[in-house]
Amino acid sequence: MAAEPGRGRRLLRGAARAVRRPPAAVARRLRRLTHAEGAGESGLGKLIELHAVNSAGDMLITVALASTIFFSVPTGEARGRVALYLLVTMAPFVLLAPVVGPLLDKLPHGRRAAMAASMLARALLALAMSGAVASGGLELYPAALAVLVSSKAYGVVRSAVVPRLLPQTFSLVKANSRVTLAGLVATGVAAPLGAGLHQLGPALPLYGAFAVFIVGTFLSFSLPGKVDSAKGERKARLAPARAADDPDSPGSAHGQDDRNGRDGPYDHDGARGEKRPGLRTVGASVRGALIANSALRGLSGFLTFFLAFLLRDQPLTGLSGALSLGLVAVAAGGGNALGTAIGAWLRARGPEVIIAGVLAFALAAVVTATAVYGTVTVAVVALTAGISQALGKLSLDALIQRDMPEEVRTSAFARSETLMQMSWVVGGGLGISLPLIAPLGMGVGAVVIAAGAVFSVRSLLRAARHRTPHPRVA
Repeated sequence: MAAEPGRGRRLLRGAARAVRRPPAAVARRLRRLTHAEGAGESGLGKLIELHAVNSAGDMLITVALASTIFFSVPTGEARGRVALYLLVTMAPFVLLAPVVGPLLDKLPHGRRAAMAASMLARALLALAMSGAVASGGLELYPAALAVLVSSKAYGVVRSAVVPRLLPQTFSLVKANSRVTLAGLVATGVAAPLGAGLHQLGPALPLYGAFAVFIVGTFLSFSLPGKVDSAKGERKARLAPARAADDPDSPGSAHGQDDRNGRDGPYDHDGARGEKRPGLRTVGASVRGALIANSALRGLSGFLTFFLAFLLRDQPLTGLSGALSLGLVAVAAGGGNALGTAIGAWLRARGPEVIIAGVLAFALAAVVTATAVYGTVTVAVVALTAGISQALGKLSLDALIQRDMPEEVRTSAFARSETLMQMSWVVGGGLGISLPLIAPLGMGVGAVVIAAGAVFSVRSLLRAARHRTPHPRVA
């Protein structure tokens, strides 16, 4: 008889090990992937894991808000609710976004704390919204604004942190590719999980987001201490240049080699004077890339809102509204992942040529959808927008890495990220304001990309032609 309890305990322990073993094996495999090629030693692996947690939490909140604001009401009323959402959350964000970067620049010794504060704020806001999400009351919107600002603040700090955690063998393009892919995978996992939780109760995705962001709060402090170091940094500006500082103006010092052997109008010794370089003063390549990426991000925001309402009201042939939206979402997400993977492969190619190429690629897809609107062309537009946005952003990162002096590069990433988010907001506002006429919407998207191409492609290609060959950016 005494042997029976002992045998039962052994059986229970064996069952517990059997249940625990698969998740533990998956966790070990994921850890090997995120920490590969020196990412574990440099601390980049921990940032990759933190970004995956951040993306999962944001997706859970997005599912909860979309189910309340968009899917739970008739189309006409949903447009009004989303317009209200844009007005109450996005419009103030346009005003707040330019302030976020400079504010965070003043916290060079508190980046881990800033990321943790962003996570904790969203955890508490998710909890606060859980009481209002079922009714969709007005009190939901200020909380949604605070979530948006906190999320973008995290994004700006993350962009500033990546250069501090680069392994010896990584380029910034490759590091950003790893971080972005982790976020995409986490989003893909969290989306169906959030949808399943919503079926059980409208507040459950927000409770899930609360738990995820609490984990993220603690993970933020696991990043290496060098994240908070500001040694050698100065702040970049998004301000007009003096004539002497403009590399395209007469008498500029464009073409001088800096201490790393790269082409640039500024040296690292301050010999040219007290004026600090900024994103618009460093050269035609970075300026053109900013314009092109603003157009691509604006197209992304526009398509997000315009197609969401169009496909709900006018589903694709043979599909329901939900399946139409799902097809477009999968195409866009797959395009983003594919573009990120291609970006890692193309990291040694000319970034200017890549940006010009993706603009042409996106323009061709949207023009085709304008002329021949249908299931295939809409899916191709979503796929192309995802690929173009990912490749464009990675190429912009490569140009900032190549052309910005090291001591202002971190701040430059914060400024460029803020500009990209503002462009998405403007595109989204344009998408919600248009009537639901498919050719009209696709035509407007084509105009957005064409405008970006007109103001950027020529300068990008000219800069690429006139650049002296440099050592490969590994």
